[in-house]
Amino acid sequence: GTDASFYRLIPKIVIKTDNSKEVQDIIELANSMNLSITFRAGGTSLSGQAISDSILVITSRNFSNFKIASDASYISLEPALTGAQANGLLARYSKKIGPDPASINAAMIGGIAANNASGMCCGISQNSYKTVKSMKLIFSDGTKLDTADENSKNEFRKTHKDFLENLNKFSRETKSNEELRAKIEKKFKIKNTCGYSINALIDFEDEFEILQHLIIGSEGTLAFIEEITYYTVEDLKDKASALIYFKDMNEACHAVTKLKLARDSKEIIVDAVELMDRAALRSIENDPVMPEFIKDFDEDVTALLIETRALSDEKLNIQIEQIEDLLKEFEVKRKIYFTKDEQEYNLYWKIRKGLFPAVGAVRVTGTTVIIEDVAYPIEVLAEATLELQGLFQKYGYSEALIFGHALEGNFHFVFTQDFSDVKEVKRYDDLMNEVVNSVAVKYQGSLKAEHGTGRNMAAFIEVEWGKEAYNIMKKNQIIV
Repeated sequence: GTDASFYRLIPKIVIKTDNSKEVQDIIELANSMNLSITFRAGGTSLSGQAISDSILVITSRNFSNFKIASDASYISLEPALTGAQANGLLARYSKKIGPDPASINAAMIGGIAANNASGMCCGISQNSYKTVKSMKLIFSDGTKLDTADENSKNEFRKTHKDFLENLNKFSRETKSNEELRAKIEKKFKIKNTCGYSINALIDFEDEFEILQHLIIGSEGTLAFIEEITYYTVEDLKDKASALIYFKDMNEACHAVTKLKLARDSKEIIVDAVELMDRAALRSIENDPVMPEFIKDFDEDVTALLIETRALSDEKLNIQIEQIEDLLKEFEVKRKIYFTKDEQEYNLYWKIRKGLFPAVGAVRVTGTTVIIEDVAYPIEVLAEATLELQGLFQKYGYSEALIFGHALEGNFHFVFTQDFSDVKEVKRYDDLMNEVVNSVAVKYQGSLKAEHGTGRNMAAFIEVEWGKEAYNIMKKNQIIV
């Protein structure tokens, strides 16, 4: 009845499937009886995508076959392999998959692709949408399709002629609508998993490329992913990290903006910038491994965890100097220090990854930990983040903390919530409505950046996208 989110739904039946034939049979039977299906791989979903009050289909660990290209340029993976297992298979080639969610040790490939999960380093350039090569899919009528196999595609063209004609027509209409096309292009310049990946309709001409990219991020609603083949990316071994403490959120966000613009213009190489506000630092400052000086920081201090990677130690030193030079104009509380020591920088990242569990560990019994993830255009990052902090104060969520992938304007915010009290529910409702208006309307950001649409923000897709784009998503669901 539960996944990693705060939701609970009791399924009528749970079926653990061992192979694609079983999945195909279940889909065909459920479709004939007009019954809904929800798929679950690792169940690490933070937004409630992997639960159901109907039929819950769980991929057993038997879905773990893989194949690596001779030059390791791509890897084919079944849905029950974890992201960490995939990277372990590729390590000997100094390669990895692009998506790098914080839950990569537990998150499985099926969910990583179905949610278009990203993470700390991959941004929007190496997520599943950008690195998918091909897929093996099972559709609601039980039909199988292998987008890497010409015979499979030709057979699909015969059996689903109308299907593909409608998809192509749909794509042409979207491309020709200049206003809508411009909106889609703008929305997907930042992380966005709110709704369907309708950028596929304007990004590709080939009908099968359109189709498989629509499947990415569709949360199992359009097809079952039997296998996905990813283009691999370089796993650079020379790296250095720095935990830098800025005087306040405004200063930290302006530093992020400068880092982002410099990276985009190829002036510097920075792979990750993780922001932690003072509340986030406070949640872990009593950990024995944390330095004592953190406790002495004032209420406005904000930290950035910055990582840069290179092909050689010599190049790494150059990159470190460039980043340090770029940050000289900003007021920091302690001297900037980049470490190459593996134990030291692993500690930094362990601290960052432990923020969400840290909140859960101290929550009051009977309350729930809420985590949401939003993204802002980088040019409004400071203003928007300060407004988000202001909303937490306005509604009395003094324990709320903000952290996340600042380089992509992507922040997670976490707080505890009591749903047993009517007044508390009303307070939560008022907060979230203002958050939605601030993020999606005022700053034209994303209500869901990388956790998938899920249940909490599903009601606000039209608010973010507008009626025309929202109707396209609904039509897209009907066609596929």
